[in-house]
Amino acid sequence: MASRLNKILFVEDDPMVAELAVMAMQEFGGLELHHCIRGADAVAQFHEFAPDMLLLDVMMPEMDGPETLRRIRALPNGSTIPAVFMTAKSQAHEQEAYLQLGAVGVIPKPFDPLTLPDKLAEYWQQDSSAE
Repeated sequence: MASRLNKILFVEDDPMVAELAVMAMQEFGGLELHHCIRGADAVAQFHEFAPDMLLLDVMMPEMDGPETLRRIRALPNGSTIPAVFMTAKSQAHEQEAYLQLGAVGVIPKPFDPLTLPDKLAEYWQQDSSAE
């Protein structure tokens, strides 16, 4: 695992949310991103991009975030990448369900773009210390 969070595979189908999150992660966090609008694209491009972390929208058409995570986890090296869900469905029992799926954190929507990179770095550090 890299010592610093650098590369995020980001899956979000809402263009406005994606634009805001991409700007926040690149401009405020200095992160390298690969943005996909579909879970299937993220699965297909996982190895080529080789992310340090996954940031997945929960509710998407065709393949939702939890299914995207399950499929990435089944890929070689997919089980070692920390994943964070971003969702409007963020009540305590829903967040617990996402953590049970193997996520290291949940970011509720709407999110604060100014703190998004720091929150991701915090989850990264927590996951790194757990190893």
